[in-house]
Amino acid sequence: MKKSDIGILGLAVMGENLAINMESKGFIVSVYNRTTEKVTKFINGRANGKNIRGAYSLEELVSQLEKPRKVMIMVKAGKPVDEMIDHLIPLMEPGDVIIDGGNSHFPDTMRRTAYVESKSLLYVGTGVSGGEEGALKGPSMMPGGSDAAWPVVKPIFQAICAKVEDGASCCEWVGSNGAGHYVKMVHNGIEYGDMQLICEAYQLMRDLLGMSADEMHNVFAEWNKGVLDSYLIGITADILAFKDEDGMPLLDKILDTAGQKGTGKWTSIAALDEGIPLTLIGEAVFARCLSAMKAERTEASHILHGPERESSVDRARFISAIHDALYASKIISYAQGFSLMRDAAKTYGWDLHYGNIALMWRGGCIIRSVFLGDIKKAFDADPDLPNLLLNDTFREIVEKAQAGWREVCAEAIRCGIPVPAMCSALNYYDAYRTERLSANLLQAQRDYFGAHTYERLDRPRGEFFHTNWTGEGGDTAASTYNA
Repeated sequence: MKKSDIGILGLAVMGENLAINMESKGFIVSVYNRTTEKVTKFINGRANGKNIRGAYSLEELVSQLEKPRKVMIMVKAGKPVDEMIDHLIPLMEPGDVIIDGGNSHFPDTMRRTAYVESKSLLYVGTGVSGGEEGALKGPSMMPGGSDAAWPVVKPIFQAICAKVEDGASCCEWVGSNGAGHYVKMVHNGIEYGDMQLICEAYQLMRDLLGMSADEMHNVFAEWNKGVLDSYLIGITADILAFKDEDGMPLLDKILDTAGQKGTGKWTSIAALDEGIPLTLIGEAVFARCLSAMKAERTEASHILHGPERESSVDRARFISAIHDALYASKIISYAQGFSLMRDAAKTYGWDLHYGNIALMWRGGCIIRSVFLGDIKKAFDADPDLPNLLLNDTFREIVEKAQAGWREVCAEAIRCGIPVPAMCSALNYYDAYRTERLSANLLQAQRDYFGAHTYERLDRPRGEFFHTNWTGEGGDTAASTYNA
């Protein structure tokens, strides 16, 4: 009997769907779950009649696999992954590959890659995006880890992933150790930003323009035919059209408290570690945190008062302005995300190909959109592009959109409607294009109270100065200065 091409460990919905996807592309798959009743249920249910084999122990799973063996772990991130790796290592041989397909934190993947390689095995940490449907029909995958593992897993990974118009697979090797999970983390951070921006556009239409769910559905459905064409805009249109059993919009009955699994927070922390101003995604994370304070917000709404939400804007024109604000802010989010990846690549020694990353996100994943094709073109034209805003295409888009963008932010502030991500994006844009910021005063303050020194405009960079501002502080300066 021919052995299986790959084993999947963990039969939650993502594991099941990936197994079915792999089998549909001609691969023989073995599956195992610690709760073995799930194996029986899957084999007799969704996998019935397919080239999917059940295993009732790790030993049996590994014994069913063709060499070099490939085992894909689909369990909860964290300690369960480490435990499964330790269970698998004694059962495998040099050259075999352990794959983590969960949302692991990239430092864990870096540590695990080194550990597994020390046992003469190969390791892959891959982000899998697209949710349940993507896993079944074609996700986007971002693999990294042991470089020698890529030729082993490439045929399966590229076969099961989504394809773009020219047939290219939304899966390419990202880089060594934790690179794949880092890129997936940034993907998720950008996803947080995209979702928050869409929510702000929705709240402006609902609370400022007084639009109904059906009216907003029509707007988002129309937007999905143009430059904002994307998975998230499309599902927003669907959600706005969905009616509850009583015929009323279901969305109006959903509690306004957002959950999160932590990848947006990881992205924000990584940006702080790198010193990259990932302002929009940070605001998106904080917006979810603020939404979770429902009881406190409800109490505050009866105590704290803002301006009257009366606006004389022309509805059609303002909807167009919201479109432009959403589009320009989205560009800022991606510009920040790619800047973070560029800096991280230097920190961790990764050779990231940003055009390929944009391609991997072009299909299958949650942030898939037409817009990503333009990002790929930008990096194909200039692989060393430091910021998307410096690309002619995106510069022209933002310059054209900024009048509406500014109007939306100003009107929202005037009427007391929170749009933190849109305003944060605009502030970033204005700061990034400003030659001289106010940080000279900030650095003088630091030198005044902490003798942290400063550089001067009329002297070469790298020369540091300290002033005895009070006449009592002395001439001793602090030993560190970071800019």
